[in-house]
Amino acid sequence: MRNIVLIGFMGTGKSTVGKRLAQSLSWNFVDTDCEIGEVTSLSVSEIFRRHGETRFRSEESIVVSRLSQQEQLVIATGGGTVLNPLNLSALAKNGIVIALHASLEAILSRIGHKNDRPLLKGPREAIEKLWSERQNVYVQADYIVDTSQKNVDEVVKEILLLLERVMKDELSDAAKDRNSGR
Repeated sequence: MRNIVLIGFMGTGKSTVGKRLAQSLSWNFVDTDCEIGEVTSLSVSEIFRRHGETRFRSEESIVVSRLSQQEQLVIATGGGTVLNPLNLSALAKNGIVIALHASLEAILSRIGHKNDRPLLKGPREAIEKLWSERQNVYVQADYIVDTSQKNVDEVVKEILLLLERVMKDELSDAAKDRNSGR
């Protein structure tokens, strides 16, 4: 069984939704930022402060490479993980990639009070620019789920229904292939 990979901008709910989704499926949940923290014994903020974004992205690619070779994981990626096309390709090879989308207003209201994210320190215009620039990468996902006006349970339910449809389609395609002699 392939992995389920959640991508999207910071604050779209990837970690929260991912944990609940993994519980629903009885799969393991992995947050790439937490994995990087375990490997380096540093928080994301500390890595950025001490070593810079380049080092963080390098660690991130190593973690993605390892996780993409496993199965039955719900993987919540960092907001910038899939900006590296090699990361997106590795994750997509053995996973269904679902982008969680939220409006900038929803994101700011969710993270405004606890903003410990290195790339979201700065004026609103800079955050808006970053959000806007990343949208063209997130739309490369297999599926997009808008989380702006939904609670966690609603998002998980939508993803589970989506996965159910995907499985039916894949089984139907496999049956067609068998019947046509492929």
